[in-house]
Amino acid sequence: MLSLVENHSLPRTAAFFDLDKTVIAKSSTLTFSKSFYQGGLINRRAVLRTAYAQFVYLAGGADHDQMERMRNYLSALCRGWNVEHVKELVAETIHELIDPIIYDEAASLIEQHHLAGRDVVIVSTSGAEVVEPIGELIGADRVVATRMVVEDGCYTGEVEYYAYGPTKAEAIAELAESEGYDLSRCYAYSDSATDVPMLESVGHPHAVNPDRALRKEAIARGWPVLTFSRPVRLKQRMPALSMPGRPALVAAAAVGAAAATAGLVWYTSRRRGRALS
Repeated sequence: MLSLVENHSLPRTAAFFDLDKTVIAKSSTLTFSKSFYQGGLINRRAVLRTAYAQFVYLAGGADHDQMERMRNYLSALCRGWNVEHVKELVAETIHELIDPIIYDEAASLIEQHHLAGRDVVIVSTSGAEVVEPIGELIGADRVVATRMVVEDGCYTGEVEYYAYGPTKAEAIAELAESEGYDLSRCYAYSDSATDVPMLESVGHPHAVNPDRALRKEAIARGWPVLTFSRPVRLKQRMPALSMPGRPALVAAAAVGAAAATAGLVWYTSRRRGRALS
């Protein structure tokens, strides 16, 4: 059960979210293939291949072997890309491509964890140039993502840090040490069996839209299984809910609205008084 009250006399806590098919409804990296094509980074054949990979991923998830093939393919594909150009393309199209596929249920959970005083951390196998702006969009406090080797401003095609499987659990443990998180009181959410090490490292693991292997594991371990199915644009949600992790701003907005309403009532009653006199 998600507690909405954080005891601040205890060590800090966090909620760790996988990204693809957990917070958003598709693969974050593959979603930008159209932008990369329009930006001259990939050809039409690569677009078709990534579209097929997206279909396969959405249909049944990706096991270890599929993830390895995808990693090798994407690493080779991005060799020679200019990093700043990639960042510009992502920034230009993130609202168009990512905003419509954010799960309403995930956005609500992120808000609840923030209101409870927990940090929200995105832990994703996708590249940092894609994950970091998405994390900012949804109000995450920190991001753990795959990093590519860069030389002279371009990707070499080699992986510097691969945020996958046990590596995710190691990153969480390092964050717990540096930020003072009590992992026994932390939460984690993922759709993939490859993230079992991450899930079992916290006290409150949750399977979200799980693949077959993770569903089986979750049932065996008694982990909650959640179904997210309602992608919605953030701007279509309630104003207070579109600012995850900012309870002080929400409160200030509420106070401001109340003051404005009171002022309007006073002004209207004064005008009526003058009219009657």
